[in-house]
Amino acid sequence: MRIALFQMNAGIDPQANASALVAGIKEAARGGAGILFTPEMSGCLDRDRQRSGSVIVHEEQDAVLSAVRAAAQQAGIWIHLGSLAIADEGQPDKRRNRGYLIDPAGNIRARYDKIHLFDVDLPTGESWRESNSYVAGEQPVATQTPWGRLGLTICYDLRFPALFGTLSDAGADIISVPAAFTVPTGEAHWHVLLRARAIESASFIVAAAQCGRHEDGRHTYGHSLVVDPWGTVLLDAGQTTGIHYVDLTLGRLEDVRTRIPALRHRKPIGDVVIS
Repeated sequence: MRIALFQMNAGIDPQANASALVAGIKEAARGGAGILFTPEMSGCLDRDRQRSGSVIVHEEQDAVLSAVRAAAQQAGIWIHLGSLAIADEGQPDKRRNRGYLIDPAGNIRARYDKIHLFDVDLPTGESWRESNSYVAGEQPVATQTPWGRLGLTICYDLRFPALFGTLSDAGADIISVPAAFTVPTGEAHWHVLLRARAIESASFIVAAAQCGRHEDGRHTYGHSLVVDPWGTVLLDAGQTTGIHYVDLTLGRLEDVRTRIPALRHRKPIGDVVIS
């Protein structure tokens, strides 16, 4: 199975990002990939809430989503569009951080709304309050592909192993972690958390990331990774934007799960007895 990851430097203009995505889809198809993974906020990366509000619309109106669906159909390739900012259907002043799985006919096969929202004050002075603008998702999502079952997560979800356990219990063979990680947290935790989630879930982890200095002033970590079920890093894109390829040996799943049968040994855990 050949997959492609698009390490992006998305900006504040959805049209420019859509053009980059369409070009990336064409390149990935030419390179022989069966599926392309893109990062979190592939359509617009802008921390200015007022400015970005003018381009964030409902799903059926989103030009980036439409362009990606059309490009998937033209290229005949699966796309995991890591996430877009989508206007919430019930709360006009709120958004959803929503990922999409799109098939080679351009159909949306799955949607996932980011469950864990990133609210933090960093020692660098950076402050993020995702919950001020976004509504949290409530439902884990895993869906079937020609290569196995794909579990969907987004960025900060990485820090919550219970979600990955739920996805692996549901039969996930590959878990996607599209992200726009900050540099300080990326340097400290990105590699170790992704490797840990791969080992715990006995699955491939595919993490397409945003990278570099962005138009809105933020700086993201990059280092899009692919990790196998043993915890071996198969791809580290470093700080290089563009399309990156890796070939997955799907037989590795059974090999690792036989050697370390932790999925079969996992048991429900009751309440803690405090003495």
